[in-house]
Amino acid sequence: MTAMPDDRRRLDAAGAAALAGLAARVRELTEAAVLTGVDAAEAAAVAAEVAALTARLGAERDGAPPFAASPDGVRMDRQLANPVTGPLNPLAPPIELEVTSDGIVRGEFTLGPVYEGPPSYVHGGVSAMVLDQVLGMAAAATGTPGMTASLELRYRRPTPLGVPLLAEAKASRVEGRKVFASGTIAAPDGRVTVEATALFVMPQRFVTSQY
Repeated sequence: MTAMPDDRRRLDAAGAAALAGLAARVRELTEAAVLTGVDAAEAAAVAAEVAALTARLGAERDGAPPFAASPDGVRMDRQLANPVTGPLNPLAPPIELEVTSDGIVRGEFTLGPVYEGPPSYVHGGVSAMVLDQVLGMAAAATGTPGMTASLELRYRRPTPLGVPLLAEAKASRVEGRKVFASGTIAAPDGRVTVEATALFVMPQRFVTSQY
């Protein structure tokens, strides 16, 4: 499946690695800003330095985030700025997900204080974002990729911060342009903290080639 055609910049390996390194440093900066105990004067001084760096990066801008072409040329180009899995997006953890031969999407990840909701636990909206991504990849693994039409979550227990979490999802059935999928997030003890079901629908004009 190829990406929809547009004029987005395609990055080579060196360019992607450089921007991924930049995003990693910004993630560290974000966590430092959340947890810092410096005084007001020092915070203001750092803010001025960050503003100067932002101006440097903004001197040349693209109209949309870049992509990286898939190695085989037939799968969807990698969305490097995806807010869940994108290595170029400082807002993303990012989470590395794999698709098994039987269509299960799985990934282990750890969320830090930037993603906190209740004290010491993951924000429920972040859990929803992660599961939407994992479920969407499970839908795409069927050969019928689509957009989220509905997403239902059940929060079984709080999801802890700072520990390895496991996200898993699999499509349950395909009906024409519709794909139904279910998934979970589990804590290190194996207990499910969040479970979800979703419906994805392939748009009528979704551009595809071969799978």
